[in-house]
This record gives sequence, C-alpha cells and structure tokens, in this order.
Amino acid sequence: MTIPRPVRDGVLRFLLRGASVRGEVVVLDRAWREVIARHALPAPVRDRLGELSAAAALLGATLKFDGSLVLQIHGDGPVVLFVVEYRSDGSYRATAKLREGASIPPDTPLPALVDTQRGGRFVVTLDPHGRAPDRPAWQGVVPLEGTTVAGVLERYMQRSEQIPTRLWLAADGERAVGLLLQRLPDEGGRPEPDIDGWNRLQQLAETVAPEELLTLSADELLRRLFWQESLHAFDHRPCRFACRCTREKVGEMLRMLGSDEVEAILAERGEIEVRCEYCNQAYRFDLVDSIALFHPVAPAPEGAPKRH
Repeated sequence: MTIPRPVRDGVLRFLLRGASVRGEVVVLDRAWREVIARHALPAPVRDRLGELSAAAALLGATLKFDGSLVLQIHGDGPVVLFVVEYRSDGSYRATAKLREGASIPPDTPLPALVDTQRGGRFVVTLDPHGRAPDRPAWQGVVPLEGTTVAGVLERYMQRSEQIPTRLWLAADGERAVGLLLQRLPDEGGRPEPDIDGWNRLQQLAETVAPEELLTLSADELLRRLFWQESLHAFDHRPCRFACRCTREKVGEMLRMLGSDEVEAILAERGEIEVRCEYCNQAYRFDLVDSIALFHPVAPAPEGAPKRH
C-alpha cells in the first residue's frame, strides 16, 4: 500500500479497495496545542475535549457544503458544556465550560463529567454559510448514550444517520488523534468482491492502543493496522485552529443588550470586558466606546467642506 507524506494537523482519507468501506485518520498537533494553551482545564476535561475535536475533524472532512459542523455535549455534572466548531475550510475552535466550584479528580470518566443525573445531551448542528435568516440551521439532539466520546458518536451515527461507523479517539496535552471507519451502502445492488472487509478492518482497528494513537504518525498507524490491506484513494485535508470572534461582533452583541443596560454596567464597573470563550481574547469597551456603539457619527457627505 502506498502512503503519502506524514500528516500533521490534518485528516487523511482512504478507501478499502474492493469493499464498501472508507476510513480517515486525523492528527491534531499544533492545532490542538493552540486550543489548550488558551484554557486551564483539568486533564479529564482537556482530553475529552480533544477527543471531540478529533471527531469533529473526522466527520467535518466530508462536509458537502460551505459552512460549519458543531458538536456539543451538554452536561448535568461538573462540566456544563463541551463544544467544537469545525468549518469546511479546515479551521476549528473548541472550548469547555465547567460548573462553578467543580472538583474533577484525575481519570474521571465521561459519564461522571456530564451525565451524573442522566440529563446529558449530544447535539449535532449543520450550519451552511450564507443561509437565509428565515431558514434555521439543521440540528439533531439526542440523549447521551455511551461511556466514551467515541461511543457517543457511534450511537448517534447509528441512530440518526443509520450509517455503521466506528471511531477510536485519544487526546492528551500534546495531541488529539482519531481513526474512523465507515461502512458505505452498496452501489446498484452489486455484490462486493470483498464481503468481509468491514468486519476485518474493525477487528484490525480494535488492536490499536490509545498510546499508539498518541505516538504514531498517521502513516505509521495505517501501516501498523492495515499493512496487508489494499487501501487507495488517499486524500489529505489540513486542519488549523482559528477563532472567528471580532471586536465588531462583540459590539453587535452589546447593541442587542441596549444602551440602558450597557450604561448601567459602565456606571458600576467603569468598563465592559467581554472575553471570547473559544480563544480567550478580551475585548474592552469604555464610555467613549459605548457612545460610538449607540450614537455613531455619520460620515460627511462627499464634497462637503471640511471643518478646521
């Protein structure tokens, strides 16, 4: 089998020749470290967010529209929210929100983080760019089923998409990595030359340990698991961290609050600080900024005399 150059910060896609099986490997190195450098998260929370980031890249690499895929886990435990937004251009951002005063011991499993009272929810949102305002984004909400991020995704795909899908995910303070296998529908009812390909690849992938996912490169991982298989149609799609927050967007949010509310906050605190939950960038607005928000100065008509 022919493997392209080593993949860093990207998704490598492949097909099993002669069988309706496709696969992907994602490796997030620098792109993952840029996320966690902006957040002080306990290790169990950090690692689950990394696994969800890898899963979003794996699923988002097949988006057939210009827009975003958003994966969310809403929790009723010490973690209120995991969220990853992956865009069709390969950029992504991710964050987690902890309940105030939450204490999270090492090695806390996913159910103890987000599903202590069986109220956890998994949400998938597809948001095409440029959609009409009267057409909401498509969203699927299901109960949280599974004890791992991979298990939650597998059950969602089986229930909502009815596509047999397997995932192997791992993350730590350096990398977020994932492997996806998916059984594709037969074309035209024709029999497959390799009718055991789906079961065989699953069994081979089951032999991978989390430590191998976190230490092997994408090409080494494929050689380690599928060195006897006929894989082809390789395609590499880069991934990168990118946040879409801007001062202008924060200003629009403050306008929605209204001038009375903004002026009340300014009277109490002297300034308003809004910090992006994804990249931790702080935006500050004082009284002068508030006046500019709610009482913008209209530009002078073209050709009007200038004041001196």
